[in-house]
Amino acid sequence: MTEIAAAPFSAQEIASEGIKPDEYSEIVRRLGRHPNTAELGMFGVMWSEHCCYKNSRPLLKQFPTEGDRILVGPGENAGVIDLGDGMRLAFKIESHNHPSAVEPFQGAATGVGGILRDIFTMGARPIAILNSLRFGTLDDARTRRIFTGVVAGISHYGNCIGVPTVGGEVYFDPAYSGNPLVNAMALGLMETTEIVKSGARGIGNPVLYVGSTTGRDGMGGASFASAELSKESIDDRPAVQVGDPFLEKSLVEACLEAFKTGAVVAAQDMGAAGITCSTSEMAAKGGVGIELDLDLIPARETGMVPYEYLLSESQERMLFVAEKGREQELIDIFHKWELHAVVAGTVIEEPIVRILFQGAIAAEIPATALADNTPIYHRDLIAEPPTYAREAWNWTPDQLPPCDLSGISIGGQPLSWTDVLNQLLDAPTIASKRWIYRQYDHQVQNNTVMLPGGADAAIVRIRPLADATSSSITPTPSSLTKGVAATTDCNSRYVYLNPYEGAKAAVAEAARNLSCVGADPIAITDNLNFGSPEKPIGYWQLSEACRGLSEACTAFSTPVTGGNVSLYNETLDSDGKPQPIYPTPVVGMVGYIPDLSRIVGQGWTHEGDAIYLLGDGLDADSTALSFGGSEYLAVLHQTIAGQPPRVNFALERSVQAACRHGIRQGWVHSAHDCSEGGLAIALAESCISSDRGATISLPPLSARLDQVLFAEGGARIVVSVDQASVAQWETYLQAHLPYHWQTLGQVAASGSSLQIRADNTSVLVDATIAAMQNIWSTAIERRLTS
Repeated sequence: MTEIAAAPFSAQEIASEGIKPDEYSEIVRRLGRHPNTAELGMFGVMWSEHCCYKNSRPLLKQFPTEGDRILVGPGENAGVIDLGDGMRLAFKIESHNHPSAVEPFQGAATGVGGILRDIFTMGARPIAILNSLRFGTLDDARTRRIFTGVVAGISHYGNCIGVPTVGGEVYFDPAYSGNPLVNAMALGLMETTEIVKSGARGIGNPVLYVGSTTGRDGMGGASFASAELSKESIDDRPAVQVGDPFLEKSLVEACLEAFKTGAVVAAQDMGAAGITCSTSEMAAKGGVGIELDLDLIPARETGMVPYEYLLSESQERMLFVAEKGREQELIDIFHKWELHAVVAGTVIEEPIVRILFQGAIAAEIPATALADNTPIYHRDLIAEPPTYAREAWNWTPDQLPPCDLSGISIGGQPLSWTDVLNQLLDAPTIASKRWIYRQYDHQVQNNTVMLPGGADAAIVRIRPLADATSSSITPTPSSLTKGVAATTDCNSRYVYLNPYEGAKAAVAEAARNLSCVGADPIAITDNLNFGSPEKPIGYWQLSEACRGLSEACTAFSTPVTGGNVSLYNETLDSDGKPQPIYPTPVVGMVGYIPDLSRIVGQGWTHEGDAIYLLGDGLDADSTALSFGGSEYLAVLHQTIAGQPPRVNFALERSVQAACRHGIRQGWVHSAHDCSEGGLAIALAESCISSDRGATISLPPLSARLDQVLFAEGGARIVVSVDQASVAQWETYLQAHLPYHWQTLGQVAASGSSLQIRADNTSVLVDATIAAMQNIWSTAIERRLTS
């Protein structure tokens, strides 16, 4: 067989693969020769930040990853947790940011397809999808095109494959104008007895290629995802994959059927870096090697060369290691589902990835050199926070215009507090996301318990699968009433202003959202979206955010089971200067609901119910309740400054525990956390969601009225309580949350208004539900059609 012969590459050729000069020297050292074109491409994708986390891996090591319910943690296709009664949940979040910037529809669609494959590769049937999206402002035509394309791509793939999109979050800010964020999260219920893992084993076992054909789409997508975007990025359209949700639906069924035979030793999705990633990672994790013949790979295009086969990111493809002698059994299953399935290679003893093509060796590289023994950069942290942060921290509320009971004057225009409330309800980040989620089939599979927009977190019923092979998965009375709640959260302005505090706040809000529906927070998957780590400020943001995530996950006992790192989210402006996004460490958290009859939404349910505020009071100090990074400061005052709210872990845990207890006792009828827009917006959203009003009476206060109404933070949850349960509820609060609750008022009649009074006399806010509903529900649609 012909041996590999290769000549040195030029500096330009090396750079075109995303390889640095010193990295190329290391490649030559490891191989003992220069790589050929295919091998250089393999190193280019596997040594990209997207695949090997060379800048972030040292920081990720501090995350807590173990817990009583954790069955599979970081390192596999998805994390898996134990839900009891033999049921196990797989979940993960990943990004498809750069592809969505270049080709919004296919970028978002294949992002959904990729995260679903991570789930069913483990042997789990996908049961729900969530997303976390960031766009520029909707007054920009390009942003509108990206936004509508991304939403269409998500809905297309999810709706066609038959997995409900049940929740998520969407923010709009100029910081994302050139570089949108498209993070997709998926949940799945294990359907196989054993959790399917990716480490290859069994010398001589056959390696099967299954699923769709390989083409030239998605070429070098991993490298593309690890570089800044520029005007020339439109030329990288081949790096955007094209998905087929109907084919993937067949792939789901075929894979799960194949796994149940027990003939599959290991399985790996061909996601980023395609064949290169699947062969090298499976081999490295198993401590073995893989030999693969490209002549046996089903191709959809003619004349493909090894470089193209190895770097293609064509969708809906998998690589299996099968038990020797049972390969035909698996092939027959895939053929039944009208999918390709061929024996394309073998597990070998020598720990290398050997690629054959037309009777010659096309590539031969140690598996660990591609998969785990990859470059790591330990970067120095700047000695003090950067100038932009220190300047922002100097801002104080004293710089705001004075305000009184009648309102506030901004830029010479007097605004009542009702006017301010309406402007915030009209802000796309706060406004209804109905235009988005009505395009998603959120009820397919018939297990969606809480519809989008109805609560602070999504809720999905979990029940034993009818065709599950495990004898331990037997329906019991308790297992039929269980559910899981899920949410994605991150206030990126907070993280921009103070990455450490902002990251802690993301975890705290995720746990709070789960608690607001009655769920116990269990574990998280994270998606770290940042700018370049090679720049001192970018690395400071990443490092501080990881520190905050680690501390918060420990405080809430929510280990990290895996996730995704997406760096280099920067856009080159007209002057060629990179403009980074706000640092955005998205937290995807899952929670457990023991009894689906004891859950609540965010809207009021009964006229006359008592309304309470849990958490920091209305006159709390500025570190607990803050204008820093608030929607009020950004929308009304066009200012991004200040310190974000500081998280009080002990108070958060106490408030959330009280909320969950009240829900499970049947005392609490609704719960909604105070996040963007503060208390006034939380009250307005509870009114809009229920078409019921509220009469609120504020006690005498020393704080500014805009702080009382619109400041953020403070571990705060607004709950409504059955009047018959008020005595029991207050007795419980006095014992378990003695200094951090207060009554606000009562739920009013349907179709009435939100009325907020000061000292039982002066009316601060008087907004009819109809008026608020009209502004809030049409804000995004009006901007798309204007």
